[in-house]
Amino acid sequence: MAVQQRKKSKEQREFIISKTRGLFWEKGYAETSMRDIARECGFKPANIYNFFSNKESILFEILNEEMKQIIAAMEPYRDDDGIDPRLALRGVIDGHVRLTLGERRSSKLLFDSGLHNLSAANRKKIIRLRDEYDSILSRIIRRGIDRGMFSISDEKIAVYSIASMIARTRIWYSPGGKYGVDEIVDFIYSFTLKGLGGRK
Repeated sequence: MAVQQRKKSKEQREFIISKTRGLFWEKGYAETSMRDIARECGFKPANIYNFFSNKESILFEILNEEMKQIIAAMEPYRDDDGIDPRLALRGVIDGHVRLTLGERRSSKLLFDSGLHNLSAANRKKIIRLRDEYDSILSRIIRRGIDRGMFSISDEKIAVYSIASMIARTRIWYSPGGKYGVDEIVDFIYSFTLKGLGGRK
């Protein structure tokens, strides 16, 4: 019975997160209230507080989950010296774009602009994950520089530019619109490769 209750509790928690993610996407974080979340879930407000202490705690769960998924997709490229850095770069861009433009998009706002809504402690956790993202991508670009595949001298500004370019796609992308996800991946990869002074 206890196992079933835990499973049900987990499912309800995930249901709340999913519904709230949709509200944050449609209305924005500031315009969404706990009462809105409860109404969207078909719950009484008190039911939401059984799982989350406040709206900010739900935002943290959404951003934390998203960052962990993005990093998990990058993980195979972290220390793999055997893979061509250009292929690793494409793999990272592909994974990040698909997660960013998937059904689980979190907000109309750029990712970083949501950080000021987090408590100091939660903000540090998200920034730590963001720094891990930067570190993995920086390693890939540095390997390309060391092998003479990329000609830039500072990989940090390249990392910031790539991450920002991908994050911004969630603002203008429209499912069923002119550009499909595959086309966006191809363009960002080609654009990035040229910016790094590399060739396919």
